[in-house]
Amino acid sequence: MFWVRLRSGIILVAVALLTILPGGYVLWGTALAVSTIGLSELYRAAGVQKKDDHALAVAGFLTAALYYVLLLLGLESYSTVYLVSALTVILAVYVFTFPKYRAEQVMTAFFGVVYVSVMLSYIYLTRNLPDGRFAVWLIFLCSWGCDTCAYCVGVLIGKHKMSPVLSPKKSVEGAVGGVAGAALLGALYAAAVGGYLHTEDPVPIFAGICAVGALISMVGDLAASAIKRNHDIKDYGTLIPGHGGILDRFDSVIFTAPVIYFLASMWMR
Repeated sequence: MFWVRLRSGIILVAVALLTILPGGYVLWGTALAVSTIGLSELYRAAGVQKKDDHALAVAGFLTAALYYVLLLLGLESYSTVYLVSALTVILAVYVFTFPKYRAEQVMTAFFGVVYVSVMLSYIYLTRNLPDGRFAVWLIFLCSWGCDTCAYCVGVLIGKHKMSPVLSPKKSVEGAVGGVAGAALLGALYAAAVGGYLHTEDPVPIFAGICAVGALISMVGDLAASAIKRNHDIKDYGTLIPGHGGILDRFDSVIFTAPVIYFLASMWMR
């Protein structure tokens, strides 16, 4: 299993490099594809999408795709109008097919658009910031870096359970190690690329961004686990061997991407 996970991890890194480095249409298309797959995984897990029942899921997919079209046109400032419109479309399906769907399914359909598609889109938006070609990697450094550091520290000295019911293997010591490790990775990354940045004194800025992002990433990880527990599934999918589905691998990235975008917008000037 270790070698399967390692091989899949290497492939993920390669895909990230091939799509994030060029940015533009390549990254936009990749973000749209990844969010669509992730949205499908969530819809299947929550019972929104079934083999013989696709209307509500299709409404979710179409509204998510419309959001990415707005991003491509540079109209992300209209996101509030979009969210109201997306909710209206999903509710229209609910009303005109009543009583085919339950209210819980409708709420999950809209939640999925925001939780998966909108939040993942901040990878693309971060890449488009000034110095975004460097800032975007902080999303993965603080999420996957925190996860790796937390695991290592937890195995070595972890004693106090952080969430014993939801995730009994995670420890407080591991969480602290994850945040510290992510901050260190951010500082090292800033030292390596600082000469290419327009930001003055980037080491403490990158360290701070990664520390905050790491804290948020743990919420994302636990939130995805809670959803799986509620629906009695082990993994969201099987797309990534050794890891599960898109949501299993990007659960923390979903939460850190918007945080890194806003922090980078404020601090990297």
